[in-house]
Amino acid sequence: MAVERLTVGRGMRRKARLALDSAGPYGTLRGTPGTAVAEDGTELYYEVDEVEPTAGGPNGPNGAAARLFGRRSSAPPPVTVVFSHGYCLTQDSWHFQRAALRGVVRTVFWDQRSHGRSGRAPAGSPVSIDQLGRDLKAVIDAAAPEGPLVLVGHSMGGMTTMALAAQYPELIADRVVGAAFVGTSSGRLSEVTYGLPAAGMNVLRRTLLPGAFKLMAVQTELVEKGRRATADLFAGIIKRYSFGARDVDPAVARFAERLIEATPVDVVAAFYPAFGEHDKLAALSAFADVPVLVLAGEKDMITPAEHSETIAGELPDAGLVIVPGAGHLVMLEQPGTVEAHLAELLDAAGAKGAGTGGRRGPRPWREGRAAGAQPGS
Repeated sequence: MAVERLTVGRGMRRKARLALDSAGPYGTLRGTPGTAVAEDGTELYYEVDEVEPTAGGPNGPNGAAARLFGRRSSAPPPVTVVFSHGYCLTQDSWHFQRAALRGVVRTVFWDQRSHGRSGRAPAGSPVSIDQLGRDLKAVIDAAAPEGPLVLVGHSMGGMTTMALAAQYPELIADRVVGAAFVGTSSGRLSEVTYGLPAAGMNVLRRTLLPGAFKLMAVQTELVEKGRRATADLFAGIIKRYSFGARDVDPAVARFAERLIEATPVDVVAAFYPAFGEHDKLAALSAFADVPVLVLAGEKDMITPAEHSETIAGELPDAGLVIVPGAGHLVMLEQPGTVEAHLAELLDAAGAKGAGTGGRRGPRPWREGRAAGAQPGS
């Protein structure tokens, strides 16, 4: 970074970021908008992508997606797939999966409270993973009040799904026919060292972080100015903790950077303490009788792959996939792998046939138990 600062002017770096922003259509997909209202009045923004007839036959605009997911997109959608995003991201973090599923199955993408296009939580209102679970229930009630569901969550979104199950087990029993937990954790996040020495991380948690988060909350504009002034440094940090490979597409890396940059620093501070309190291992039993995909990047330093192994240990019939070389944002870094395994999950959940509904019986959903295994192995 120091060499770059000496050899590349700030204006040129700004032009490079703008060029990367326009290099790809990432985050541009939009659906039918809607708003759900949380119990505290927070407005939760969501979008729905409905099933559309395959245009132009197998080679039409929806043909590739139909071939990938093995069904005719003209059939009525038997399942609504609800995607929940992670901390400091938005629904647009599912860009590649949204593109692959478009017109094939009914999907709902939503922004967690205080993220993206959703409203800010009331001032002074504490954030909890349980609250996020109730937010997801409000979105389901508004966007998918009937029919079977597949729940897909990344990182904080996976924790949100677990919180939903802990508080509304009857919803899981009656309507959920499949679930995917991507780069997430069921608890013990206070033990994660983020690739740093354990002793140093413990000191950081006790001394530096509390003061930093307090500053973010009370001197928000000052910290925002500091973040903008050191954007180059933060870009390197974001890339390191988002991706496992060094040669990730620069446009994708910049897209992830933009998502995280857009999260206000006081939101970052308000949400972080909730992860230390998160413990939803027992809630996983609600998914014991439905197809479940547990997927993580091998080099994830935010929610390490061991946490996904713990989730799979509670669900012996789940498909466990550890993606070699991938980091925390595995759905952006290796989208094809994620989409292929989601395709198998939807197949196992009955997403191919029209008119399925309600809870399905146990299935031998064991594909991908080995690290890095491919679909159907």
